[in-house]
Amino acid sequence: MAEPDKVGRKSEEDGVEVLILKNPPVNALSTALLADLDHRVGELEADPRVRAVILTGDGQYFSAGADLKEMATLDLAAAPEMVRRTHALFARLAGLRAPVVAAINGLALGGGLELALACDLRIAGESAKLGAPEVNYGLMPAYGGTQRLPRLVGLAKARELIFTGSMISAAEALKIGLVNKTVPAGQELRAARDLAHTIAQKAPKAVQAAKRAIAEGVEKPLGAGIEGETALFASEVLPSEDLAEGIFAFAERRPPKFKGA
Repeated sequence: MAEPDKVGRKSEEDGVEVLILKNPPVNALSTALLADLDHRVGELEADPRVRAVILTGDGQYFSAGADLKEMATLDLAAAPEMVRRTHALFARLAGLRAPVVAAINGLALGGGLELALACDLRIAGESAKLGAPEVNYGLMPAYGGTQRLPRLVGLAKARELIFTGSMISAAEALKIGLVNKTVPAGQELRAARDLAHTIAQKAPKAVQAAKRAIAEGVEKPLGAGIEGETALFASEVLPSEDLAEGIFAFAERRPPKFKGA
């Protein structure tokens, strides 16, 4: 496959990787962009050095959602398969070992919001607008929005956003728990970098096991979730060299040097 041109990748220190959506003017989720994103996610899955990932949009917008002009030319019979492929892609993104931080600039609408929902954490610029406007175009959220949004903000607010197709401000998104933090416009990527590098400096196996325990346990009864947590603690964290490093560093009053082993 040719090198992707719709999704850039930049490697930073500490094992932080930045993925950049590049489909001007609004970073619409065209089939070409989604194919390139799939390629990039595959690269990250295969790279054990990755400790944290940032996903952002080039230019003024994170993503305004599906490419409606392209959709107008698609064979409707092919739509279910396209939706299934995108579901699988977003599930792969959500399932990356390393935490993923969305740096939301400008707009995160429709499929763009659903892409942000597949990330672990979200930081938005204060001028950003978020929403699920699909019903305004005779559509419905079909890239996981009807499932991930209620799990994040609750049923009542998710129903309101999806049924009305309304956009909300970054401040409102913060209030309802849709984003973790807001920052001045233009500072989203810097704030996401700060957060990603903070995460990357922690013990990778511990962070990854905690992410997996949350993802696998959140929909289970409490007891079953705790059993899963215990199993991951025993299999992933206790045998790790980083655990010993963390204990010795504490005793020696120095910063730990975690290797992900």
